[in-house]
Amino acid sequence: MQDIHNGISAAELLSATWKKSQRSNSQGACVEIARLASGTVAMRNSRDPRGTALVYSTDTVRALVSALRTGEFDYLVS
Repeated sequence: MQDIHNGISAAELLSATWKKSQRSNSQGACVEIARLASGTVAMRNSRDPRGTALVYSTDTVRALVSALRTGEFDYLVS
């Protein structure tokens, strides 16, 4: 198994199937997410698909999604 860590090149994640939100804008400024075979989740900038990917545990992503749903970070965009 490959050594996965934050800051890995997204190009090294060969088996990743990247997806972005249906709500993403037409300018391509989006975050893409992929579930990795190791059970972790990778995120990358859609404008730089071979650039840096950040890798998180599913528990961390679950906590982030939960916080976003409850509006915990709304102050960042208001």
